[in-house]
This record gives sequence, structure tokens and C-alpha cells, in this order.
Amino acid sequence: MSDNPTARLGDEKFVSLTTFKRDGNPVASPMWIVRDGPQLWLWTPAKASKVKRVRRNPRVTLTPCGRTGKVRAGAAVVDATAEVLTDVGEVARIESLLKRKYGVEFWVVVIVETIAARGRKPRVLIRVAV
Repeated sequence: MSDNPTARLGDEKFVSLTTFKRDGNPVASPMWIVRDGPQLWLWTPAKASKVKRVRRNPRVTLTPCGRTGKVRAGAAVVDATAEVLTDVGEVARIESLLKRKYGVEFWVVVIVETIAARGRKPRVLIRVAV
């Protein structure tokens, strides 16, 4: 396992992204993560509350977790700064990296979300700098 937190987190299947409300209370969300060189990327619906929180306060933490967000005992918490990106070309580029990393799991989530929402939700990226 790498000593580089970006590489280590990018190799994880899921991370818990903690964003902060106006009052400072933390809100954790399990997320897929992909690394592209020195950058870490998260992919989320554009109207997700975490997007609003990141836009208001870029301070976040990342912690390796399971699919449901359960953090493993002793897992390192990494402080980071996040930024929301909406560029359609960049979203598509990172989506292709996620498709490669997650394979069938990616498609299952997209299909279920599309059926449940009666259409595909617009997505944005959260770029994370450790």
C-alpha cells in the first residue's frame, strides 16, 4: 500500500466524504472515487446536498469505507479541499474512468437511478486535493 494519500485513497472502492453544514456539523456520504494522475474525483447528482455544502465550504475529509459508508476501525481520516466542477466534457471524461473502475456496478447504479428518477439525473464532479 502506498504512503501517498492520493494514491491510497484512489485505490479504494469506496470512501466516506465528510462535508460540513453551516453550523459545522459533519455529514458523511459513501462515494465512489477515482484517481486521475494527482487528482481525486467523486461523481454525484448535481442537486445533492453535498454539492451545496462543498460550494459553501471546500473543507472535507475522506476516509476509506464500505459500500454502506461504514468506516473500518483504525481507518485514516485525510483532510482535503474540494471543488465542484460542472464542465460537461470533464464530467464525461471522469465518467469513463469510473466505468472502467466499477464495471457492471456502474451500469447497475445508472440503470436503477434512471428508472427511479424517470430519467438520468445531471451529474457533477467533486475534485479533491489532499
